[in-house]
Amino acid sequence: MSRRSAQPDPRSILRSGLPDRYLTPDDIAEMFEVPKETVYQWRKKRTGPPGFRIGKHLRYDPTDVRAYVAQRKNSDQAAA
Repeated sequence: MSRRSAQPDPRSILRSGLPDRYLTPDDIAEMFEVPKETVYQWRKKRTGPPGFRIGKHLRYDPTDVRAYVAQRKNSDQAAA
């Protein structure tokens, strides 16, 4: 059994509560069902969830990702 399959689905983590770890670009790509390159482009253009660096590693705080999703939902509903 691989270590990756033993980890919970990042989407269910955001629905059920905060994980006990920061999310990786792979987690974000999986969560939003986009290529990892899209996640990096969002960061470069400052259009996606806010991330931060720990040394050379990019990480995302689940609270910030949840706030980003809520903001996107609200702006889409307001535009409709």
